[in-house]
Amino acid sequence: MLAEENDKRRRIFEELPVPTALRLMVVPTIISQIVVLIYNMADTFYVGRTNDPYMVAGVSLILPVFNLLICLAGLAGIGGGTLISRLLGEGKQEEARRVSWFAIYISIAMAFIYSVIMAVFMSPILTLLGASESIFEYSRQYVFCVIVLGAVPTVLSNVLSNLVRSTGMSKEASFGITLGGVLNIGLDPLFMFVILPKGLEVLGVGIATFLSNCVACLYFFGVIYVSGRKRDAVVSFDPRNGLPGKKSIYSMFFVGIPASVSSFLFDLNGVVIDKLMVGYSEIALAAMGIVLKIERLPINVGIGICQGMMPLVAYNFASGDHKRMDGVIRCARRLGLTIAIISIITYEIFAPVLVGIFISDAATLELAEDFLRARVLASPFMFMSFFTLHLFQSFGYGNKSLFLAIMRWAVFNIPMQFILNAIFGMYGIIFSQLCGDILTVIVSAYTYSVFKKKNLALLP
Repeated sequence: MLAEENDKRRRIFEELPVPTALRLMVVPTIISQIVVLIYNMADTFYVGRTNDPYMVAGVSLILPVFNLLICLAGLAGIGGGTLISRLLGEGKQEEARRVSWFAIYISIAMAFIYSVIMAVFMSPILTLLGASESIFEYSRQYVFCVIVLGAVPTVLSNVLSNLVRSTGMSKEASFGITLGGVLNIGLDPLFMFVILPKGLEVLGVGIATFLSNCVACLYFFGVIYVSGRKRDAVVSFDPRNGLPGKKSIYSMFFVGIPASVSSFLFDLNGVVIDKLMVGYSEIALAAMGIVLKIERLPINVGIGICQGMMPLVAYNFASGDHKRMDGVIRCARRLGLTIAIISIITYEIFAPVLVGIFISDAATLELAEDFLRARVLASPFMFMSFFTLHLFQSFGYGNKSLFLAIMRWAVFNIPMQFILNAIFGMYGIIFSQLCGDILTVIVSAYTYSVFKKKNLALLP
């Protein structure tokens, strides 16, 4: 069993041609990311069928708070997952197993604490986000189901997906996320329009999301239980494997904390957008909420490319095969930029059709079309921004990824929103993403170039 599993892992990480290995790792993650996007958009789509912009705004307002859960998942999932890949590249399978269970239990503890905080301080948090009297109750219903009840299964399913993928099991990792997404798409209309009475559509969406994440979590439990029966299994729930070494714990947090901070700053960016938009009107907030969902397609595909790339880069970086690692980087970068350019063309042509899927309110439609056409122009720059950040996470250089995250959000994007809003008004907010990410790409390219020159023994 040990030789068989190691041979399978070695073929993907070491022997297959780079395009083939990248395809095996990336295609499942892209599919799962698209399904995740669809099920996230499904909430807005089905709520939009009510033609109530206040319900749409209530759900949209919660996106930054929900995304904070992904911050917690990033700490253990990205920090632990990239470390496991590097440990496998160094031949330290037992230490990788110890890191896996430690990451799992840390994620459970953090998610539970987060759910308690949201339960206790829900009202002031929603008020801070900008929930007016007309949308407060809708936001409260959604938060209760998705975060208060659903924090642990949401975080845990994302962490387990990253840990499983880090060992080369990309199909299994992606299937679990896809399962939860497909189930959510089916349960949304069932709870909204069949089980619950009219007026509780947002509550129905919340219940459907909670149940789908629970099922995804149970799937990963099954995968780990079945694989855990093999002597060569890496991902484990069993603390009897012993604590990981201090160096491993430090390495996990050294990458995981910057990953979480990056996600937090991304969410803070969303909070700022919501606060500025609601200052114009709740219709503008609803339109922006729809656009933020639609523009996630190129973003999620890019994230899928990065997620599939990271184990290959981390493994070959640690094993010393830097020529293969560089081939993976170049191939993934070309793919991501191609997708971004295709997205620009598609969104510019079909903006009215895409926006019309979510709502038929004329005022919301008009704003959302303009917003989408403007924001999609940032797609190539957005991809290159988080692509470079993911590279440094794969290398284990959390300080570099943290620097780029701070530059992108705290130095460029968020201040740009206030500056352009003050100068150009509402549409200044829309174009702030493009301006901020162009500056980020310039800084990212320079940072990576300097890093390579100073580490010629490590990088090609």
